[in-house]
Amino acid sequence: MSVELTGHLRLTVDAIMKVCSVAQFPRCCHSERRVQQTGSSVVSQECNFPTGMENGDDSRVRSRHRNLAQMPTYSDPDSPVNGQCSLGGDQNQSIGDSHISSSGKIEVEQMISKKLQLKRKAEYLKKDLMREFDNQVNDFMDSLIEESTRVEAAPLPAVFSPTLSDRERSRLGHFRPPHGEGKQFVSRRSLLDELFEVNHIRTIYHMFIALLVLFILSTLVVDFIDEGRLVLDFDLLVYAFGQFPLVVCTWLFMFLSVLVVPYPLFKLWTQSQSGSSGHHKLYSFLFGSTFLLYQALGLGFLPTYVVVVNSLPPASCFIVILEQVRLMMKAHSFIRENVPRVLAWAKDKSSPTPVVPHASQYLYFLFAPTLIYRDKYPRSPMIRWGYVATKLLQVLGCLFYAYYVFVRLCIPQFRSISLQFFDLRAMVLGVFNSILPGVLVLFLGFFAFLHCWLNAFAEMLQFGDRMFYKDWWNSTSFANYYRTWNVVVHDWLFHYVYRDFLWISQKRFRTAAMLFVFTLSAVVHEYILAICFGFFYPVLFCLFMCFGMMFNFILHDQRKGPIWNIIMWTSLFLGHGVIICLYSQEWYAQRYCPLKEPSLRELLQPRSWTCQKSVMTN
Repeated sequence: MSVELTGHLRLTVDAIMKVCSVAQFPRCCHSERRVQQTGSSVVSQECNFPTGMENGDDSRVRSRHRNLAQMPTYSDPDSPVNGQCSLGGDQNQSIGDSHISSSGKIEVEQMISKKLQLKRKAEYLKKDLMREFDNQVNDFMDSLIEESTRVEAAPLPAVFSPTLSDRERSRLGHFRPPHGEGKQFVSRRSLLDELFEVNHIRTIYHMFIALLVLFILSTLVVDFIDEGRLVLDFDLLVYAFGQFPLVVCTWLFMFLSVLVVPYPLFKLWTQSQSGSSGHHKLYSFLFGSTFLLYQALGLGFLPTYVVVVNSLPPASCFIVILEQVRLMMKAHSFIRENVPRVLAWAKDKSSPTPVVPHASQYLYFLFAPTLIYRDKYPRSPMIRWGYVATKLLQVLGCLFYAYYVFVRLCIPQFRSISLQFFDLRAMVLGVFNSILPGVLVLFLGFFAFLHCWLNAFAEMLQFGDRMFYKDWWNSTSFANYYRTWNVVVHDWLFHYVYRDFLWISQKRFRTAAMLFVFTLSAVVHEYILAICFGFFYPVLFCLFMCFGMMFNFILHDQRKGPIWNIIMWTSLFLGHGVIICLYSQEWYAQRYCPLKEPSLRELLQPRSWTCQKSVMTN
């Protein structure tokens, strides 16, 4: 759009220069005014205007650009006044022939010189005007794109919002968080669904499929060469998802507990607030303590205990722990969004009873692909079951893709590296060799979960707001990357951690609020990895708290340009290479060098630092 506008402006400036070259000297020739002497009279050759100007093009140019602002003029002490030609008119024809002949040549030379000066000034003005216009258009387009993608500023369409009376609208004003408006949901598609309609972007998707085909072929060929037959047992997947019935039972316990504890507890607390008893604060303390105790024991301790005691394999463990964290965040969101409603109602008593969500609304929220509770969400008109099947098949394909990445790129490398003594050279080589599988795992995890899995559930639930991520790949700062990589989790952290922290501190400690968000996110990520891998190795925590915080302040939102996007991608590549390398080395070290009765120091110390080949051989 900016290129098209710039092209139109360039044509406009050229047309104005053409008009000025004629309008400034209407009676003078471009470069060929000649004075001829014929006897005692002077014959003045008519001026030749540019081609097309005498046919009405000048009037069309003026009508097309009459709304343009006047261009600045340049003063010249030697230029004629009021645009008159420096050559004399009819009043000078009575001068002698010799004077006319000499003065005519001088005036023609002066006129050519002045026209060249004016042309140079106009060219300089054209370049300056075009440069200024380009800057203005770029700034305007950047601000327009930023405004169009801002979630909080997007109003809820009327088709998804029920008609409210003035009284109900005034009541709803009290339901908002005390520090301002919360997240507003808008019906929209996922970004990749829109981008895949472009053939150039879809070709990148086809390239990843071709890479998967090559992984499969290489695995089959190597197995055929080594074993003399095709090996299709998928032993790694079978091991990773072991003890799956126990996983299903644990998930059912967690889900039923979230269904029968927070919602009934909230309804009982609401009834205590609407009663005539004066012990409202006591009831609030009792019900609040019960809810926190349930979060800590029912959802926090018991699932973790089941995972640790039964030594669930990594994939099965990830299912239980991720669902544990998700349900805890959803329960907190439900209580956090509805408690201010009841408190506002208890203060105003604007209606006979407080607004309490229905059980069906709470049940829908537990399955909805969002962590922010609302009574109503924008809904899609129908369920496209073909779309659901496609997304679930893509999740399955990403699962096999990750299997082949680990089988072909990770296991052969780290199975041998872990037999060597830990040193700097081995770590550096391992990091750079892990960049490719780390990047592939990053893309597969993003595409499988944030795009395919969430879109499949959104389609089945007719959930309209599909913005689970933004264009994080275009980020030029880590601050923007953190906001756009996982919008679902970012919204929860922003509204219930960052903004509540600012509300409690009366907006006095913004840096402390940001540090608290980073710390909480780093602790939860490290907790998930420690429980699922079965060892404590705070690589991700250190990357979050050290490099993540540093890059958040260094690569901030003021950084623009392609170089900063290159720096961000380089940091992501190196970071995921470090994660894959160090966690893989520690995984094999834990298997090769087990400790019978480890002390606390030995549990906290990484095993890959001390696991030697001689010990493993014995």
